[in-house]
Formats: sequence, structure tokens, C-alpha cells
Amino acid sequence: MAGGSIPSTPLLKDELDIVIPTIRNLDFLEMWRAFFQPYHLIIVQDGDPSRTIKVPEGFDYELYNRNDINRILGPKASCISFKDSACRCFGFMISKKKIFFTIDDDCFVAKDPSGKEINALEQHIKNLLTPSTPFFFNTLYDPYRDGADFVRGYPFSFREGAPTAVSHGLWLNIPDYDAPTQLVKPLERNTRYVDAVLTIPKGTLFPMCGMNLGFNRELIGPAMYFGLMGDGQPIGRYDDMWAGWCTKVICDHFGLGVKTGLPYIWHSKASNPFVNLKKEYNGIYWQEEIIPFFQNVVIPKECTTVQKCYLELAKQVKSKLTKVDPYFDKLADAMVTWIDAWDELNPSAALTINGSDKK
Repeated sequence: MAGGSIPSTPLLKDELDIVIPTIRNLDFLEMWRAFFQPYHLIIVQDGDPSRTIKVPEGFDYELYNRNDINRILGPKASCISFKDSACRCFGFMISKKKIFFTIDDDCFVAKDPSGKEINALEQHIKNLLTPSTPFFFNTLYDPYRDGADFVRGYPFSFREGAPTAVSHGLWLNIPDYDAPTQLVKPLERNTRYVDAVLTIPKGTLFPMCGMNLGFNRELIGPAMYFGLMGDGQPIGRYDDMWAGWCTKVICDHFGLGVKTGLPYIWHSKASNPFVNLKKEYNGIYWQEEIIPFFQNVVIPKECTTVQKCYLELAKQVKSKLTKVDPYFDKLADAMVTWIDAWDELNPSAALTINGSDKK
């Protein structure tokens, strides 16, 4: 699609919502108008609910603030983070669409090496509509892209692939670095455009970034909980990574795929590394315990829905990570509350997933 033009038949127009967490006016949508205007937006306003958020004219959207979250969820609203972009997951819960794209409000349209504007949404849709290859790595990366295929030696029994649950996009300009790396590389910018999509192998974790992310809600939605972060919590900036770790082990359990690579967006603003360090400080230590926990977690075969898997994870978080810090006891309780709230708003969504878990 040429930059600046609206496609005559947008892909999955009636099956996709775009979720945006924000504390400011959404002027950035003007740059995305050609790509986003055909779709429905769910805007989750963080911070002061009395502040009016302005949205450019012509967009189809619904906006929720903290008062709305409290009204809709009641006591269960305690599981939704406050003063943190993790509040975006309320949008995942409230929607009834199949596919999601979520983006931060400091992200703009990037250009490929030819100078063409990148339709990030369209690429996420393509990633999610084509299978993944989590059980055997293809050295030409995604074999379902135009101009690629399975290489010699790739088992034919694996070539059908697995359903893709998550599409993880990347960023040009400001990299998604932690605070210590920001401090030692304050001027570093990502200028390298790699024209590749690959499946993250089964059994391998990754640091998921929520600023440019697509996923299939029907396959993995209840696991896309961004945890308890921000105001009143001892940790921040680990919300998307927590969701990514939980999601990945559940995808592995069901034999679902996670892709990373294209599409790129232009990340325009580097956050303050000193502020970030204060938010990340505990997480930098805790992740040395959290990662081995997720690497070794075992989900019983009796867990046949995402909700059951997530409740099992909450149980194991409480029993194994609370020794790291009492925060994890609180987080485990919030995970249970999240599933309770999800099921209350989506009473018929606990479908059994018949994944082909090839080991």
C-alpha cells in the first residue's frame, strides 16, 4: 500500500482493535491516519481521569479512564495498573475483537530503506495470519513470506506450521534499552533495518516490548496481562516483559507460535534513564530469579484453556517467587483477579485450544 492512501478493503477491518495507552492528546494519530482510520481504537487514559484527552477528528474510538475502569470492574479494578502503560491490558479485556495491535503514543510511521512508509498494522496482520515454525528453525526465517520457503533438510511433517498467537515488532531510532544501557549509550540510535521475520523457538523466552505488538486474542488473550506496575508498586517497565514471559510459556504449552522482526515503527522519544532506573531497579535484580522460573515452569496437561494455564502460573508464582520478594504474592493474587475479571466480561471465551504440541 502506498504511504498516505487508505486501502479500499482494509485487512480484518471488523475483526481488529487498536489499543493505545496514553496520558496526553493523541496528535500522533495524524501520522497514522492513512493506516489506522479504517479501524476501531480503544484508548486507555492513564493518570488523572479528570483530564480531557483530545483525539483527532475522523477516528472511530472509545476512551476509558480510571473512573470507567473502576465502574466496570468494581473491586476487580485493583488488577489494572495505575500511572503505567500496563493499563493498556484493560483494552484487551473490554474488547470482543479477534486481533489486537497495541502501540505507544510516542511511536510514529517508519520508512523502509527505499523511503516507503511502513504499514506496521498490515505487517502484523500478515504475521498473525500465516503459521509459525516453533518446533524446527528455518534458516531462511519465515518460510511463509513471499520469496521464501522451507530449506533443504526441513522435515515435511513440520511444514504445516503452528497457529501464530503473537507478532512482536521492532523499532528504528530509539532502541528499547534498559536504564543502565541508556546511561552508557545515551546517543545510540538503531538505524539498521533488517528485512526479516522469524519464529521464536519453542522453549526460548524473549523480552517482549509492548510498544509495537500484535496478537490473536482468541488464542492467547487471557495471558496478555501486563501485571501490577507503576503507582504503588515496587517495579515498573517490566509489564510487557511479564506478559511476554507468561504468554510464551503458555504458547509453548499449546504449540502456538510467536513471531518477531518486521514491522518497524519509529520510536521518537527516549525516556529519562534516571527515572527508568528507579522504576527498573528491583526488576534488574529480580529478573535473575524470574527468568529461571519461567525457563523451568511446567504446566500440567490438564490445563486445556489459557485461563487454566494462567491460574496455574499464578499458583507457581506464589509458591516459588514470593521468596524473592513479597511483591510476587501480591502479583499472583492480581493474576487470579485478572482472570476472574476477564471471565466476567467474556463468559463464553474459555475455549479449549487443540494445539499440536510436537515435542
